[in-house]
Amino acid sequence: MTTPLAPAIACSRMYNLSPRISEQWDRLFHWLSRRSDVDLEIIPHAAPAPLSELWARSDMGVVFMCGYPFSKLAAEERPVPLAAPVSLADWSKGQPVYASHIVVGRDASFDLADLPGLRWGWTVRDSQSGYNAPREFFAEIANEHSAPETVGPLLNPHGVIEAIRTNAIDVGAIDAYAFQLLELHEPDMLAPLRVIATTRPAPFPLLVAARQLPLETNDALQVALLDVHRSPDGRAILKSLGLAGFVRPDVTAYGQLPARAKAIDDALSGRW
Repeated sequence: MTTPLAPAIACSRMYNLSPRISEQWDRLFHWLSRRSDVDLEIIPHAAPAPLSELWARSDMGVVFMCGYPFSKLAAEERPVPLAAPVSLADWSKGQPVYASHIVVGRDASFDLADLPGLRWGWTVRDSQSGYNAPREFFAEIANEHSAPETVGPLLNPHGVIEAIRTNAIDVGAIDAYAFQLLELHEPDMLAPLRVIATTRPAPFPLLVAARQLPLETNDALQVALLDVHRSPDGRAILKSLGLAGFVRPDVTAYGQLPARAKAIDDALSGRW
């Protein structure tokens, strides 16, 4: 008799951007549960609950984690990397990478030359897409420009959108995959915005599982994730999420993010 696999949680918190988008993630999680024979409990862990609390759970089965905090953990403390998404968007170039869109108000007359002198918004300090990416972009365009006025934490893309809509900031950064999901399912949310630039790519946030789960459970979940694109119903779910599929994460790529963050700090010399 086959031993039942350990139950676990699934959470799309990082990309759980609206009820309509959540439905698509739930479809994926239900598919993964059936395919892997792992009983997945879908939880929202909605903002403002700290993501760090979610990532510390011993029952994580399929949970999105930003690559930057993942990279800062010692190897023996990291959750198990299961899979990295590959977006259908042009900016992915068919690779498991993402970027951030630098956004301003749709009716603002700003161009790239104006950006160093504007009010910048940021989400949280341990975010690659909402903090390191815009700082890196600023460092590349600012030269010796004085420190920008910054506003944060804005927590997530919704906070950036609202801050621009209410004129609390002039410019912010939104995870390009989050932007893609909103374009697919909630285009009205993006109505106040105009993309003025896109940052350098970085390794895509990855799906992770807890190290405390049995190896058999994590292996079954990983196999199911890597197989989604091979079935017609799986491909339909992926299309609704703007994804081509999932691939094995290149852990060494994430390991480069702390050095990249330090280079940003050095280039800005305390200006942000």
